[in-house]
Amino acid sequence: MKTLIAATAVSALLATSAFAAGTGTPGAGFLDEWDMNTDGQVTSEDVSSRRSDIFVSFDADDNGVLDAEEYAFFDNARETSHSDQPKGGHGGDRKAAVGMTLEFNDVDGDGSVSLEEFLGQSAAWLALVDRNGDGVVMANDFGPNR
Repeated sequence: MKTLIAATAVSALLATSAFAAGTGTPGAGFLDEWDMNTDGQVTSEDVSSRRSDIFVSFDADDNGVLDAEEYAFFDNARETSHSDQPKGGHGGDRKAAVGMTLEFNDVDGDGSVSLEEFLGQSAAWLALVDRNGDGVVMANDFGPNR
């Protein structure tokens, strides 16, 4: 079961790419995976829900903390999932990836990330991708010259 959840999380990580695979539509892949209620915008609630799912899928021992080994697996899964993805017009995919790193999420600097730290960084992660700063991510936050 944990493997299935991890596979789903890797799928969600793939969708942080600014372009939908094969369509060239800016933001479509991101919105497909992060817009939980399909209203065309990714809100802080959407981000917290998806980040919680991702965290749980990589917390192999279910202790509420991603230790160094679990985070290394998480990093590898992110790197692998993005290796053949096209890059977004404004770097949204790179910004989203930065917001998943240990350095970004290890708020107390102890080398591991608790669920509270990971979820606590949800608003900061959303802000990385929210190009126009309106507090939500929509299609107009992606693409060149936006």
